[in-house]
Amino acid sequence: MQYAITREVSATIGRCELTYRKREPIDVELAHAQHAAYRAVLHHAGWAVIELPATAECPDSVFVEDTAVVTDELAIITRPGAPSRRPETVAIAEVLGRFREVVRIEEPATIDGGDVLRIGRRVWVGLTSRTNVAAIESLRHILVRYGYSVVGVPLRGCLHLKSAATVVGPASVVLNPGWVSPATFPGLETIEVDPQEPDAANVLWLGAVSVVSQAHPRTRARIEAHGITCRTIDVSELAKAEGALTCCSILFEG
Repeated sequence: MQYAITREVSATIGRCELTYRKREPIDVELAHAQHAAYRAVLHHAGWAVIELPATAECPDSVFVEDTAVVTDELAIITRPGAPSRRPETVAIAEVLGRFREVVRIEEPATIDGGDVLRIGRRVWVGLTSRTNVAAIESLRHILVRYGYSVVGVPLRGCLHLKSAATVVGPASVVLNPGWVSPATFPGLETIEVDPQEPDAANVLWLGAVSVVSQAHPRTRARIEAHGITCRTIDVSELAKAEGALTCCSILFEG
């Protein structure tokens, strides 16, 4: 069984953490509707969606990806780089504990799940304002016993590694070469975003289909040119909170 953990949009999302975007009003009602459409896409693609309730105390909590890194063997609960987000991990750890052994990243390490990209036994971790070197070493220590390699990735100009690069197929990555070097991913097919769509590298791969933001039609065309089936949804309100497609779910095999 394929599972997707999601969490409803908080009524306080307007107080979200921001690093690169200018704060602007978020239409919470529309954000709810967009998140419902997102969950529907997951359902349609065959994923069993575990829906957690919103919490006003955690404005960013819809972005569940940052709270955990899940492999076939473990659920690794993160220590998010923004202190305001650390309480979000409690509910996620409780859910993942039903499926996996749970381990935790401890102080002084800080890490957001959005900085972790995994393909098979290879794991790339972005070095960002949210994820530090201590976290990369902690993750390497946890995963090496299971045969994973863990590589730190320098980034420029973006919040997370998955802002700059995401998986769109078993051996394919879409990326913004201005934010991360294509040489970071040896042996993989790399697809560059359209230069007019610098934010387009965050794509949600669901196996049979890759989900692309409605705001990025040019990059969708580039991905489809590589024989990859795409679907488009609107996440404009979540984008105002520096969120994107992968941010809103934790995907794993049950």
